[in-house]
Amino acid sequence: MTSIRSEEILVDNNKEAELISLAKRLAVRFAERAPQHDREGSFPFDNFEDLKQAGCLKLTVPKEFGGDEISLFSLVQFLENIARGDGSTALSLGWHLGLILQLRTTRRWPEHLFARLCKLTVEQGELYNGYISEPGIGSPGRGAKPRTTAVRSEGGWLLSGRKSFSTLLPNINHFSVIASIDGEAATGEFYVDRQAGVGMKETWDTLGMRSTGSHDLLLDRVFVPEASVVSISPKGQQQQQPQDGHGFLMFISACYLGLATAARDYAVEFARTYQPDSLGMPIGELPLIQQHLGLIEAELTTARILLYSMARRWDEEPGERAALKPEFALTKYTAVNSAISISDRAMRVCGGSSLSRSNPLERIYRDIRAGLFNPPLDDLVIKDLAFKALGKYS
Repeated sequence: MTSIRSEEILVDNNKEAELISLAKRLAVRFAERAPQHDREGSFPFDNFEDLKQAGCLKLTVPKEFGGDEISLFSLVQFLENIARGDGSTALSLGWHLGLILQLRTTRRWPEHLFARLCKLTVEQGELYNGYISEPGIGSPGRGAKPRTTAVRSEGGWLLSGRKSFSTLLPNINHFSVIASIDGEAATGEFYVDRQAGVGMKETWDTLGMRSTGSHDLLLDRVFVPEASVVSISPKGQQQQQPQDGHGFLMFISACYLGLATAARDYAVEFARTYQPDSLGMPIGELPLIQQHLGLIEAELTTARILLYSMARRWDEEPGERAALKPEFALTKYTAVNSAISISDRAMRVCGGSSLSRSNPLERIYRDIRAGLFNPPLDDLVIKDLAFKALGKYS
């Protein structure tokens, strides 16, 4: 087991060290651009071009297709460091890398579709995401039937509908969607290439994570050939596939802990250097400030130990992934709620100056709030933990 401490996760080899070093260099660059992207709500095309040129888009692609095939442990290390510079970029990139990791480990897609996606990622630097959420139906995790429809057509299907929270949409050419089968009590998943009939409505004007490009996806009789059908499941049934415990979603935890670490770092440096005339010493010498910083360190250390320990277990114990799903989800619950508390305490340390739009804490605080609405949602995490305690979870 890799040793863990609050300041840095110790690495096992030079490759991991090089990846973390790359992430830190990119994060410095992204941090310089983040205020403008946040203020404008603009998608960071420049950041993703840098990621593409650095080979970061293929990190989780299997080696058989030319990717790096990094572990979940390495992925959360990488994204945590990216998030210290820009949370929106880290979270957006995480969906691409995380979903490819899940497809790599479950192989739930037809092999020819997965191979095509991987080759596009490696050879052309293409991005991928899967779009499920829709306006007006609530969280897809609660079993709502998609309003997006798939109608049988000669040689394939015609998709029509609207998807919300479509992260990466301004910069994506290949994605999957969930749709109801017209005239049948069934649901299908379809692999879609950007083409005529695919549109975007710019709806993403939010409090936090303003640069993820999570606008609404519009589909108007978009043709999907039969060969691009991922799966069709009758009502009440799910496609049989290996259960991975949705551990790949721990990338979300990494992004919010990266933001929390950035808030901690800013508050610590402020406490070390800010010396009011009335005090005659840095505020870090005050017991109240030390109390805040100590509590920040306690929460950050606890959340990071949980995240990296569970990521390592996901990597090393594939046979236990399904049984560990509640604990994987708990890492996200702990990471986000700890990050909210950490950013709040950091602002208390820095005082009124942290309210300024020019202060990075202000943006970090808003970005972290968005974590409450990333999956899995808090109430579902608690429900699963209760079911496990009662012996009802399987």
